[in-house]
Amino acid sequence: MIEDIDALVRKLERRDTVSPEERAALLAAAGPMITFAAGTDLVREGDRPDRSMLVAQGFTTRYRLLGDGTRQITAIHLPGDFVDLHSFLIRTMDHSVGALSACRVVTFPHTNLRMITERYPHLSRMLWLMTLLDSAIHREWIVAMGRRSALEQLAHLLCEIFTRLSVVGLGDRDRELILPINQTELGDTLGLSTVHVNRTLQQMRAEHLITWQGQTVRILDWQRLAGIAEFDETYLHLDAEAR
Repeated sequence: MIEDIDALVRKLERRDTVSPEERAALLAAAGPMITFAAGTDLVREGDRPDRSMLVAQGFTTRYRLLGDGTRQITAIHLPGDFVDLHSFLIRTMDHSVGALSACRVVTFPHTNLRMITERYPHLSRMLWLMTLLDSAIHREWIVAMGRRSALEQLAHLLCEIFTRLSVVGLGDRDRELILPINQTELGDTLGLSTVHVNRTLQQMRAEHLITWQGQTVRILDWQRLAGIAEFDETYLHLDAEAR
């Protein structure tokens, strides 16, 4: 089971120290493992879950459906991310979480999370930090959608995902990543039409910024891509310090 929470521990340890006792408490709080096929929902808007879910493998997406059936993706969750930790306190889900790829999640019953908050104050602050990081990423996405061009927005998303994967030990030294997202889903993420997404990808290829074959993305020129995106990882709060 330790390998199933390894990405979470790496994510926490990048920001602070996790004691052996705290690691053991996380393991003790973990419940059953669940697998989901790509395209299925982990939790739906209106649900009142009694557990939170940690991504162990795969990619998931947080989204809202509009009345006309269109979708806005508001977050992409990677291994080491809780998709609904906030449901511990905000009981009714006001959005859905779906599987972008086949994924495996570790469940954390809310009764067990309550035990952590009562017995392990430092670990509780670290879990609180995880929800604050989600909020920081949301803010950056809002800025991107409101003020960045399509090229800048997509460049920023790729820089962010690669950096987040690297934090949990999944970033390739050749800056290659597996990104299980199609152009329609990219449009739902960036607030762009599929045609606009396709045009932006073609521009990135023509300028030798990336290659994108199937689900494999390779960043060819990190400095230029990060410069176009004005990517500053400060909002990911990667400095280790006492919390």
